[in-house]
Amino acid sequence: MSPVAIEQYPAQRRSLRLAVVTETYPPEINGVALSLGRMVNGLRERNHDIQLIRPRQLPGDQPAKHQGFDELLTGGLPIPRYPNLRLGLPAKRILINQWLHQRPDLVHIITEGPLGWSALQAATKLKIPVCSDFRTNFHSYSQHYGIGLLKKPIVAYLRKFHNRTLATLVPTEQLRSELAGAGFRNLQVISRGVDTRLFDPKRRDPELRARWGADGRTPVVLHVGRIAAEKNLTALNGAFTKIRQRCPEARLLLVGDGPEAGNLRSQWPDAIFTGMLRGETLAAHYASADIFLFPSLTETFGNVTLEAMASGLPVVAFDYAAAGQHIQHGNNGLLAGFGNNSEFASAAGTMIDIFMDEPIRFAALGTQARDTAEQLDWSHIVGELERVLMSLAH
Repeated sequence: MSPVAIEQYPAQRRSLRLAVVTETYPPEINGVALSLGRMVNGLRERNHDIQLIRPRQLPGDQPAKHQGFDELLTGGLPIPRYPNLRLGLPAKRILINQWLHQRPDLVHIITEGPLGWSALQAATKLKIPVCSDFRTNFHSYSQHYGIGLLKKPIVAYLRKFHNRTLATLVPTEQLRSELAGAGFRNLQVISRGVDTRLFDPKRRDPELRARWGADGRTPVVLHVGRIAAEKNLTALNGAFTKIRQRCPEARLLLVGDGPEAGNLRSQWPDAIFTGMLRGETLAAHYASADIFLFPSLTETFGNVTLEAMASGLPVVAFDYAAAGQHIQHGNNGLLAGFGNNSEFASAAGTMIDIFMDEPIRFAALGTQARDTAEQLDWSHIVGELERVLMSLAH
């Protein structure tokens, strides 16, 4: 009798039913929404089912429903100074009813507002495992909006919120250490990724530069982000002033919008203001610039740092968040001590000196920045996230 052939099949990977609770999601344009969208898409590609719970942005919004993805829209209120965002209203009863009929394996809370608190309470009542993300430094933002006295109560609330979950995911080891020192527990580091196919030096466009009044040797200095007080625009102003002292023809390119745009226009009337951009248009603006300045001191990560690096731009930033994690001073960018605006301006001055006097070294900085970003592909990051989520959904 001939032996029976037994074919070995790999074990089928377990699929999660994951409820994601957030107050921002694409097509909204901000770091939280865009990185979350990448992670959700990556998890769906790995055969996990996603229920997205978010506030309804417009009266006519209808919940999306696709294979392995459906939305639950809740009530919300406008957020002051953030006209495109809404604060989710409490929805504990709605979530309990929903999860009694369609129980998720894990609830993942992205934002800590009333909607997030309702999700935490509902999941706890139903004994559903919960984890959270720490994505926005609300306690740091408070000092820029006249509510600095609320910093301690805000930190206390955030600590209470996150310590009630099985794990809080943070993007850098530096932030993990900071939060641990403030009494946060069960912290795990999951970095952010970058789309290196979209953000690519090959998208550099001479015609776009010509519209900016820049030829091949005119340095274009780029800033991408919300033009608002919490982004430390004073340091941006000082840094570009330093650059202009060495190179008067340097151009300042600002991608984004916000309440301080008018003030910045008056300071730099010849600057190029594009408003908010996305997709390939945004990627072309990155790749067509030369130097990226990132003066913000209130980020939990700062996705734009990786987007600039992937686009082949040397970055000048403070030594924390994504820059502190991924920039090696003098190798793929320049760093300034946290909060030291004078040092930030000096670093910008050094960068323009390298651009003007050492073109080979300047090109190497951009090449090394790109090489670093290529190691941070989203597929790898989503794989790490999947491993953590699977371990929590026991």
